[in-house]
Amino acid sequence: MRTLAFDGRMGAAGDMVLGALLAAGADRDALKPVERALDVAYVVSTVDRNGISATGVEVVLTDSTTDGGHDDEQTHSHGDGGHGHSHDDGADHTHAEGHGPHRSYPEVVDIVEGMALPERVEADALAIFEVLGEAEAAVHGTDLDDTHFHEVGADDAIADVVGAALLLADLDVERVVTTPLSAGGGTVSMRHGTYPVPTPAVLEIAERADWSLRGGPVETELLTPTGAAILAHVAEGVDRLPSLTVDASGYGAGAREFEDHPNVLRAMIGDGGGGLRRDDITVLETNLDDAPPEVLGDLQRSLTAAGARDVSIVPLTMKKSRPGHLVKVICKPDDADRVARRLAEETGTLGIREHGAGHRWIAERA
Repeated sequence: MRTLAFDGRMGAAGDMVLGALLAAGADRDALKPVERALDVAYVVSTVDRNGISATGVEVVLTDSTTDGGHDDEQTHSHGDGGHGHSHDDGADHTHAEGHGPHRSYPEVVDIVEGMALPERVEADALAIFEVLGEAEAAVHGTDLDDTHFHEVGADDAIADVVGAALLLADLDVERVVTTPLSAGGGTVSMRHGTYPVPTPAVLEIAERADWSLRGGPVETELLTPTGAAILAHVAEGVDRLPSLTVDASGYGAGAREFEDHPNVLRAMIGDGGGGLRRDDITVLETNLDDAPPEVLGDLQRSLTAAGARDVSIVPLTMKKSRPGHLVKVICKPDDADRVARRLAEETGTLGIREHGAGHRWIAERA
């Protein structure tokens, strides 16, 4: 099985994910749809992190309405703590990090849907933003559609999320895993005050993710909401790196440098071993006899964003020969309540069957 493995010992931010994917072989040209749609540019460079050659990625605004007449060195941060950016702004660019309009969740969805992305890429990007939106809504006690993004609603964060989806599609791997992700430590200043690391949004995302969270190894923020949301959607957690015949690898750079720890996200791609692996699952089922096509069409995306691992919709004949559909959802046991609530909300079904404490054997395909 073609596998992409992340080494999460120094956490992750959106730009680090982009850098790691590019360093591991993703095509830089895959990012062009975002540059055309958002008036941004990805500036890719090679940087040194404690003796390791890593790929740095910055997102800069290229809109002609921005003030391009400055030569001052500037440092911009959008709450990413240890993964904030520091650089010289060139005469033709304004750094997008935390800049541009701050948008609501529906506005971000409209932007992504207007990019004319491949279907798989659009679905992944929207699912990542739904993870972000649900985390923000939970923290602030609001509904998803009423959630306003601040830093993660700016153009640079949209570029991080959609860019990651594009690069993952370009790599065309079958499985993505990550070792436990380091959150860092200490505190971080945010719009509403000073908070301990991991931040509330990162904690909410971690609750929805398959991977583990750990503290350290430095006293600053290492895992950002954007980085956490990307990996929550695409990666399953592993305790240690899997057995791989590695044929590509690379490092995505964080901006800050630490004395004893290279601030990088490592990515490896290769073929996994054969055999079977097992995980515990819950199966949810419901019969629908009156669901409109638009609800069924969006159900897979919505349930996947809520934590479903697989969604099947099967036509069937119900009582009195009425046509209907069987919706079958596979999810982790810890996600079953959330996925069941989403299934009920989306379909209006009056009942959901649960087959709990099951096991699934998964073939490691070569």
